Amino acid sequence: MKQSEQWTSKLGFILAAAGSAIGLGAIWKFPYVTGTSGGGAFFVLFLLFTVLVGLPLLLGEFVIGRSTQQEAITAYKTIAPGTGWHWIGRLGVVTCFILLSFYSVVGGWIVLYLFRSVTGQLIDVEGGYEKLFETVIADPVMTVGAQFVFMLFTIFVVARGVQDGIEKANKYMMPALFLLFLVLIIRSLTLDGAMKGITFFLRPDFSKLTSEAVLYALGQSFFSLSVGVSVMVTYSSYLAQNESLPRSAASIVGLNLLISLLAGLAIFPAVFSLGVEPTAGPGLLFMVLPSVFSKIPLGGLFLTIFLVLFLFATLTSAFSMLEIIVASLVKGDMTKRKKIAWLTGLLIFVAGVPSALSYGVLSEWTIFGKSIFDTADFLVSNILMPLGALLIAIFVPLKMKRDMLLKEISMGSTNGRRFFAVWLMLLRYVAPIVIIIVFMDVLDVI
Repeated sequence: MKQSEQWTSKLGFILAAAGSAIGLGAIWKFPYVTGTSGGGAFFVLFLLFTVLVGLPLLLGEFVIGRSTQQEAITAYKTIAPGTGWHWIGRLGVVTCFILLSFYSVVGGWIVLYLFRSVTGQLIDVEGGYEKLFETVIADPVMTVGAQFVFMLFTIFVVARGVQDGIEKANKYMMPALFLLFLVLIIRSLTLDGAMKGITFFLRPDFSKLTSEAVLYALGQSFFSLSVGVSVMVTYSSYLAQNESLPRSAASIVGLNLLISLLAGLAIFPAVFSLGVEPTAGPGLLFMVLPSVFSKIPLGGLFLTIFLVLFLFATLTSAFSMLEIIVASLVKGDMTKRKKIAWLTGLLIFVAGVPSALSYGVLSEWTIFGKSIFDTADFLVSNILMPLGALLIAIFVPLKMKRDMLLKEISMGSTNGRRFFAVWLMLLRYVAPIVIIIVFMDVLDVI
């Protein structure tokens, strides 16, 4: 059964796909790694790898989804019937299930901090922000309750469908994301010493380009675009036949790079103007930024804006993770969507409870020395996503006919055979080699 729903416009698709790609990593980790790994030099390297690896993989998923007009699992079955290739789709569904189970925990932390910020409980915290963060994530009632609230909103949007739910939410949330960033950048740049932050973030320093930084740029080039889990197969299956896939992919890549750039411009001028040590990961959002904003005029307001921004970025990614699971079960039958969205969403919430409790009552439960939360994160980021991306890079040139690929890439586009030949070469040869290198690195083989 072909998809009964479609995006109402190309813009709706681009905003939804960009929302899926722009997650927490692009905002809290990428700017920091850029700053500590060569600044502008690292950014250029990341841009190069994104064009050579991430973009071809993204287009590969688009071609699979749009050509079949089917959700992830059925799309692979349609192209390669009677084979086991549909397990790429199943792998994507399982990956998104695990990913959303712990991603929603972080979403819950943001909900808790946003509530505290709105009620004025995040400025001048007694005992410091590090102690507050440790207290918040160790509280079983607060963490599980906030995770539940986050999942409720995610389920509500996805249950409403592609047009009335996901597309409509992204049409409001993504422009709001950019506006909030611009407000924060203006405020950050007006602080004394702001240029130190800009210099840290963007000045090219090739002496800091270590092999580790190069490998991170390689990995981030496809992680940052939500490729490897077949989310984009499902999203592109709702796309009209006359839309240009290369232009859509280029727009999504451009938006993702822009958000990463805006994040750095918003964060580092403020951090450096107050002499605070920048940090990557959760510490930046939950410990460093509240400390920074507590020291500037109207800091409580700007901290609230930042938390809303982070919540929007987290939710738009969560929508896509739940959608691929729901779509694979609904299979185009809209009468089932609402029921399946609620059932699967609540099941993901239950599966995520151990991750929510892994810094509190289950802190002593470890798997290979890692907490439950960190184990789930490692499994998804270091094994399942690269594996999915590698299989997709192999599948498209191997199992899809060249004429079909050329037709999909050329449709609604002025791109000729030369662009097609370059794309196919990058997907067939460059992407698999890069993914294998990243795979070997994260597993400490190299």
